[in-house]
Amino acid sequence: MKIAVIGYSGAGKSTLAEKLGEALRVDVLHFDTVQFLPGWAVRGEAEKRKITEAFLDSHDGWVIDGNYTKLFYERRMAEADRIVLLLFNRLSCLARAVRRYRTYRHTTRPDMADGCEEKLDAEFLRWILLGQRTRKTRERFCRLREQYPDKVLVAKNQRQLDACFAALTRPAGVTARRSG
Repeated sequence: MKIAVIGYSGAGKSTLAEKLGEALRVDVLHFDTVQFLPGWAVRGEAEKRKITEAFLDSHDGWVIDGNYTKLFYERRMAEADRIVLLLFNRLSCLARAVRRYRTYRHTTRPDMADGCEEKLDAEFLRWILLGQRTRKTRERFCRLREQYPDKVLVAKNQRQLDACFAALTRPAGVTARRSG
């Protein structure tokens, strides 16, 4: 199984990816570990592409979290069996980012590059609330849903995210029970 987890910062992409990797027993690539070197230095483009391509070429199953459109985005979306699109609202993303900061303050979280202590600065807050929600991004997500309608799962809140996780980890042939 190959799963791409994309969406807004703070929505829970890395957490979902880690849980899916464990449940499905496949390797996980967190793009933040590809993007950043210790101390939040940005890795060079050629090296990022090399790391990503090597991961894609060497795995029959994977979970990859992060948007990073310059890192084989089209290939990842085409190869993915499922694409999970996390479209939580601004305030939910902000609250989740604050909770993450409180959990990992003064440490490096497991899905981040070594030496990148968790931070919550004005630049990142602006990104969560305004910067990432551009027309271009919304149009890219919309095109993705149109291009791959049978494999895109959308979650806009925790209940929907839990349902996505359950659907992705349910054994083949087992259907969800209906309540009612």
